[in-house]
Amino acid sequence: MDYRELWKAALGEIELAIPRPSFITWFKETAVFEISDGIVTISVPNGFAKEWLQSKYNKFIIRALRNVADDSVRDVAFVVGRASVDGTGVKTKERQKVRLIPTVSDEMQLKDLHIDPETGLNPRYTFENFIVGSFNELAHGAARAVVQNLGSAYNPLFIFGGVGLGKTHLIQAIGNEIAGSHGAKVRYVTSEKYMGEIVEALSNQTINQLKERYRKVDLLIMDDIQFIARTEKMQEEFFHTFNVLYQQNKQIVISSDRPPSAIPTLENRLRSRFEGGCLIDVGEPDLETRLTILKAKAGEKGIALPEDVFLHIASVIKNNIRELEGALTRLALSARTSSATPTLEETKKILEQVAQAPKKFTSPKKVIKVVADFYEIMEKDLVNPSRRKEIVKPRQIAMYILREELKCSYPFIGEKLGKKDHTTAIHACKKIDGELKTDLDLQNSIKLIKEKIYSV
Repeated sequence: MDYRELWKAALGEIELAIPRPSFITWFKETAVFEISDGIVTISVPNGFAKEWLQSKYNKFIIRALRNVADDSVRDVAFVVGRASVDGTGVKTKERQKVRLIPTVSDEMQLKDLHIDPETGLNPRYTFENFIVGSFNELAHGAARAVVQNLGSAYNPLFIFGGVGLGKTHLIQAIGNEIAGSHGAKVRYVTSEKYMGEIVEALSNQTINQLKERYRKVDLLIMDDIQFIARTEKMQEEFFHTFNVLYQQNKQIVISSDRPPSAIPTLENRLRSRFEGGCLIDVGEPDLETRLTILKAKAGEKGIALPEDVFLHIASVIKNNIRELEGALTRLALSARTSSATPTLEETKKILEQVAQAPKKFTSPKKVIKVVADFYEIMEKDLVNPSRRKEIVKPRQIAMYILREELKCSYPFIGEKLGKKDHTTAIHACKKIDGELKTDLDLQNSIKLIKEKIYSV
């Protein structure tokens, strides 16, 4: 496997583990620059990308490289520039001739990153290749209505749901339809990229130009809005942009992994505006829909597989469309390596890492950390006997998860979280269990917390 194949396979792994908008934003124009003494050096297009990958995605990259290569990968390093590799088919254990060319696009391009620089849209995301099922038909209908009645129907449109369920595809399909047939000004941006643009504009003293750029659009699409809630400055900037567009009857489309009410640090004024529009939850696809999606993706990639292989993949990967695509990527890589179509037994072995259930092993410390991070509070607040309103509910949720997932005793839970009596822990677990029967927001929040607990 040469550098290009190695990085392509690693990117397939990384794409399964992080939100797609983040993947597109931060892994565009990256490549393996060098492999030496167990250290893989990745070339990145700029210093901002280097800093972000080092601080936020370092573990994901190492894990992906180890999965597709071997455990000899000890660490990763980053260098600003773009890698151009002389020659092909060279094994990774051999030294390749690599030079940095900062001004020339590298040869290792992600094939679906042909982003329109004006709109930020990926032209691959259209309504025509969006597969509708019972889990997303309401969101699809609302998206179509927005196209027909821009600025007057469902404004803002707020679509939320778990990772890998096609939210990005759907909201970009709106943008592509409007940009293509209406000639309107469209801007798609992830909240992470938006924050990066604001930071850069503030440092370059070009914030007024950036504001003007966003306030002149007819359709603004903001992906993964939950990340913007981490900083007051970003929320303030988006609040004012939102108001200007809304007052001019311009369309706003937003996506998130959770509803506004479940984003703990979202300002009330933004939450109120989001909830004043149309909120739509995207659920999980059923088997028939997963099978349809899988075959469509295989057709796009030119992959032919037996029916029993398709059925097996759709049966074991149940709640993430992106994982279905990742499974196909692995099978395609295996087929190229062996020059043979994978059988059902081979498929089962190849997909063990993708299809396996989350590892049911964690620790009370990990649970407490994830709950604290999710609700943007300090870990010490959960374990100390604070009675502040914003602490009580997260502590009850942490107690519930410790009981349900780790089967911890009530005395242990009470002592661990606030040095409470065991009756407090019993009350908390019963309270959360009861609320889960009717509170969809709480169901979604606990689902996301569990995913984060078992994700790394």
